[in-house]
Amino acid sequence: MKDTSPSRQPDTRAVATSLLRTVLRRGQSLDSALTNDLGFSALQPRDKAFARLITATTFRRLGQIDSLIAGCLDNALPDKASLVQDILRIGVAQLAFIGTPAHAAVDRTVALVRGRRIAHYRALVNAVLRRISREAAGLIGEHDAARLNTPDWLWQAWTRAHGEETCRHIATCHLSEAPLDITVKGNAAEWAEKLNAEQLPTGTLRRMAGGRIEDLAGYADGVWWIQDAAAALPARVLMTAFPEGIAGRCVADLCAAPGGKTAQLAAAGARVSAVDISAARIARLEDNLNRLGLDASLVVSDAATWRPDGLFDAVLLDAPCSGTGTIRRRPDIARLKSLADVQRLTNLQRQLLDAASRLVAPGGVLVYAVCSLQPEEGEAQIQAFQERGAPFVRQPITPAEIGGLDDAVTPFGDIMTLPCHLSKRGGLDGFYVARLRA
Repeated sequence: MKDTSPSRQPDTRAVATSLLRTVLRRGQSLDSALTNDLGFSALQPRDKAFARLITATTFRRLGQIDSLIAGCLDNALPDKASLVQDILRIGVAQLAFIGTPAHAAVDRTVALVRGRRIAHYRALVNAVLRRISREAAGLIGEHDAARLNTPDWLWQAWTRAHGEETCRHIATCHLSEAPLDITVKGNAAEWAEKLNAEQLPTGTLRRMAGGRIEDLAGYADGVWWIQDAAAALPARVLMTAFPEGIAGRCVADLCAAPGGKTAQLAAAGARVSAVDISAARIARLEDNLNRLGLDASLVVSDAATWRPDGLFDAVLLDAPCSGTGTIRRRPDIARLKSLADVQRLTNLQRQLLDAASRLVAPGGVLVYAVCSLQPEEGEAQIQAFQERGAPFVRQPITPAEIGGLDDAVTPFGDIMTLPCHLSKRGGLDGFYVARLRA
């Protein structure tokens, strides 16, 4: 007789360990791991949230976690015991930073060692976790958390670019999970009340409370979409470049997926061509637009080689980048990216910026943006662009255009938001934005 009973749900902590290893050992992003991990897909919503919390917390506090583990070991674990190391990491994350009851965190994490080739490490894992459950509070109090959880290359780069004090503020902001930011098609004040959200000076709604996004009022009706407050600024300053309004103007949104900026422009009445190299990402963008009831021309193409029939009144290029400005939301980035990635991406950004400039009609506007804190990807790109003789001049952005965020406007009139901006209200992603006129 065929068994029709529901299949047993995977162990949540085993799934968290698998996710951690997919990122650290295979170099995939956490977002990709969450999408593709079959064990994670099989979890119930509450357990999915817990598995994600364990994994994200482990990345967010990895420096401290490894310091705690090292302090409990006489000798470092051998390379072949990487699974033991990762099991210890998710156990310490629960005990030291999530507040999971010690008996549950220790017993269920130790259980992950049983029945494996690493079973002989069971006593060690148990001893380390029990010691940390007793001593973590005191040990953590001695940590320089900001420094320990920031890779050396990032700390050095941010110190050079922004000064050590600001670097420390940035790193401290990365220790807390980002709130939920929402862009609405209209009537932001009304929806702030309905969503129990705060309206930021930039117009974005910020919601601190939890809950499933799909269950929130207005989501199914296509009233709003998820978009960090800083990520909404590039499209905003593109639109404010046209005092008479953007409605009816032809705008190209390059590297457009998942489509938050496309939605902003389309909602304002622009005729948008949304271009992305990935067919899968364009499909996701299309789904988002359909939910929102918005229209755009969707193009699967490499923005570096795309040749449309005509020129555009405005072009927005949110270029591929290291993503170091989004570590609050994607803490795995700090462990996945390196200086070599920044150097590789700057070459791609240069190609895309040159290509984007050729699509702008005379008198039109070009907006360049990256969600990066690295100056090589932001201000230095625009400087090099102008030094190459590009026929564009900066159109300085004023604080009034971005909700009075004076600290975010550079001496050149560009935008450089930092995670520590609006820190008392939940912070911002790091975003560089430059606006130029042909």
